Amino acid sequence: MVNWAILSGIEGNLAAYEAVLGDMRRQRDPVTDLYILGDVIGLQGDNEAVIQRLRFPRPHELIPQVCMGWWEEQCFNLHGLSGLPQAPELIAQVGGNGAKQLWESVSRESVQWLRSCHFGFHELGCLLIHGSTVSYADELTPETSPIQLCDRLIRADANHLFCGRSGLSFECWVTPVGLRSTITTLDGVQDPQDQGKTPRRIVGVGSVGRTPGQATYTLYNPSTDRLTFKTIIIS
Repeated sequence: MVNWAILSGIEGNLAAYEAVLGDMRRQRDPVTDLYILGDVIGLQGDNEAVIQRLRFPRPHELIPQVCMGWWEEQCFNLHGLSGLPQAPELIAQVGGNGAKQLWESVSRESVQWLRSCHFGFHELGCLLIHGSTVSYADELTPETSPIQLCDRLIRADANHLFCGRSGLSFECWVTPVGLRSTITTLDGVQDPQDQGKTPRRIVGVGSVGRTPGQATYTLYNPSTDRLTFKTIIIS
């Protein structure tokens, strides 16, 4: 039986990640797939230790499938590996000292490994991604407008969108009663297209390392559609 564990936001917090791995091992239904939706690194912990733990799982442990998040994007900016080498979003949020700390906390080798991670995963009608297909920074919550949630789901062409940018654990259903889109190209306005009206879901998977003393993550069984939010108190 397939049983996914979906994590996000470790942010260098190795103790929180180990606590989640321990909780996964105690599940009655064994976890068969481990997805990590970005923000592996951050400013609060030991980024190199977390990266090495992900790269080299212990014997009999699952090999995590990792995609990139907002912090990884900012790290690439600092290393001149993306289109914004001045990292304006990062500077605005953490200042120059924070940018320097991030630069010094990830080795060049680890940056290259992070670059090899996925943008997201499309599996069994589900999109698993840090923000959305719009950007890493795209933060979806239950308070996000329905039309924006519809847009993100249609862009993703998925029935279930799992995301981690907000750090929140939530389940939000969107049931459009009528949805029509029109594309304008250089040749003019194209014929309108009716979108499917099937209820679709957005799931916030929580955050492993953002909140001191607490880790949250999500279990999901694609066969039964069972969704479980987990909260672990870390002493």
